[in-house]
Amino acid sequence: MSILFECEYKGQRYAGVGVPAPGDTHVLHRVTEGQVRAAVIAARGPEAVLAAVTEGAETVEVTIGDPELRFLPPLLPTSTNNALVNGFMGTHRSKFDHDPSPDEEFTPPNYYQKGFGSWLRMPDEPLITPADPIWLIEEPEVALVYVNDDDGVPHYAGYTFGNDLNDIGVHLKNPWAWTPYAKLCETSLAPWLFLDEPPRTVTGRVTIERDGAPAWEGDFSCGGDSLYQRVEDMTAYVLSHPILRQPGLVNYLLLGADKATYHDGFRIEDGDRMVIDVSSHGVVLANPVQYGQAATTDSRRTASR
Repeated sequence: MSILFECEYKGQRYAGVGVPAPGDTHVLHRVTEGQVRAAVIAARGPEAVLAAVTEGAETVEVTIGDPELRFLPPLLPTSTNNALVNGFMGTHRSKFDHDPSPDEEFTPPNYYQKGFGSWLRMPDEPLITPADPIWLIEEPEVALVYVNDDDGVPHYAGYTFGNDLNDIGVHLKNPWAWTPYAKLCETSLAPWLFLDEPPRTVTGRVTIERDGAPAWEGDFSCGGDSLYQRVEDMTAYVLSHPILRQPGLVNYLLLGADKATYHDGFRIEDGDRMVIDVSSHGVVLANPVQYGQAATTDSRRTASR
């Protein structure tokens, strides 16, 4: 697998290759804002992207864990925030009572827009929720990354993995209308961009830690073979909409999640640590949960004329 990541180090932007281990020394390649996105648009194939980013670049060796090193979501345009986090719901076969037939007509799954790319959080950063969630649920998902060229044509860059934390309790109170409210929790994303086609098989295990000890564990799958709809149909449909084809826009498309803690009757609480071990791909994504502050009187005040 070809894997690329971007990061900031001492105020400069860099790219690296592979998934570095904590404590290891890793070579970073100096890049400019937008250089990796341009390489994805111009290059043909993973090796060409890697070459465009690394060949002839100024390099620096950094110890992974250095406090001045900060990883970034793949391709995130930090200077313009021209990025959107969006995704699909109810996509897994585990949530259907039958398998699709080969000649079944494509029906688009439910879709949502989570927020701006700057709302994404990296591994080990806390994920902020509403102050009084009803029933939180972790959602390990494949996240496809696309960048639009100057004509608005989407170019597939690769995939990574995310945790689409949300309040399923709000969703269940009014499934037809309140899902956007349920999604108003921060989302974490792994910085590692796999420069390959969307994965067919992704497996792993979720552990919810409470007070430093496992409180719940369960397996998950989120590759294309676990989905009811075909990934190609899902992405082609949603990216056909002009509003998602604006020049320069980076799209993070979350493909949906398997059954999780909620389906086992477990409630995630403030301070719990969610550990998503994507064992099939050697990626661990861990984030603590942090309840947000309650709204103040001023923030609830209705504007008057």
